[in-house]
Amino acid sequence: MRQFLSFVKKEWYHIIRDRRTVLILLGIPVMQILLFGFAITTEVKNARLAVFDPSHDEMTQQIKSHFQASERFILTEELTSPHEINDVFTRGKADLALIFGERFAENLRHTGEASVQLIIDGAEPNQASMMSGYAQQILYMYRQELAGEHLPSCRITAQVKMLYNPQGKSVFYFVPGIMGMILTLICGMMTSIAIVREKETGTMELLLASPMKPAYIILAKIVPYFVLSVLNLATILILSVSVLHVSIAGNLILLTAVSLLFIFLALSVGLFISGLVDNQTAAMLASGMGMMMPVMLLSGMIFPVSSMPDALQWLSAAVPARWYIQAVKKIMIQGVGLRFVLKEIAILTAMASVFVALSLKQFKTRLN
Repeated sequence: MRQFLSFVKKEWYHIIRDRRTVLILLGIPVMQILLFGFAITTEVKNARLAVFDPSHDEMTQQIKSHFQASERFILTEELTSPHEINDVFTRGKADLALIFGERFAENLRHTGEASVQLIIDGAEPNQASMMSGYAQQILYMYRQELAGEHLPSCRITAQVKMLYNPQGKSVFYFVPGIMGMILTLICGMMTSIAIVREKETGTMELLLASPMKPAYIILAKIVPYFVLSVLNLATILILSVSVLHVSIAGNLILLTAVSLLFIFLALSVGLFISGLVDNQTAAMLASGMGMMMPVMLLSGMIFPVSSMPDALQWLSAAVPARWYIQAVKKIMIQGVGLRFVLKEIAILTAMASVFVALSLKQFKTRLN
């Protein structure tokens, strides 16, 4: 028994000495419970609402107040013309537009019937369906209030229009997310594991002792993964168009350029992770915790970022895949041009620059 306990004690010492592994092993459960507890929600909260109200009468003001009082919607835009509707969706300023007719209140008072138009961003079908349901519920509750007062038989009809994805196909929503996840997996995780494998087996030192410059050695290690990522990108796009019938509404060259930028960023993240760990297991755990899990839960790939708590929304801003998926959705589904994705491109470029600088600093320190 004493011999057994001595072996257990020895194993504990091995675990405790490797602080990075301990941090990963203890950090993963905490991170998972927090992310799964707060990020995974199918509810819609803080959806951006644009309103076109040409009459500005008492009834339309009351309906707007009901929308603002709900935690589901935030009034972000007051439109002065119906021609502004497409623009607010293209600029990402609205998820839903509430359009009143010029004689909404007059029709409701005199005929007992009136209609409003709900224009919804259909790029995310599940979220769009829930927004439509919440909006119609608010309109129904307002009608119930009127029925209890002086308009017992009034009826408000909502005409729903889905932009970008009128058929509500979920594949429109998942293809950009799958692109971000696959490129992250190949570029980030596989690159970090490949380089750490060289360090673990001792061949990295032999490579660095060769006449070739160290930068070229690292570049040679990541080029195959860059090529594989480009091939996977082409495969995803071809299958999306030919099999899943997801048309690319925007510029293919712009989509490719943004994807290449993200591939470069993911490679730099993989290099950075490879400098932090010394074995493949730690590299896999670090990549999974630092890259794959945030991509799945915090990037907006599955769950809307706007429905997350403020702290997680701030955290998601540090996830590169969030900005890539956001840009891909705008280009592929909304068909926007370069000026509408400049924000995402600037953020991805800044992130790539930071991780390249950190990776080079780590690499130089290791050489010294």
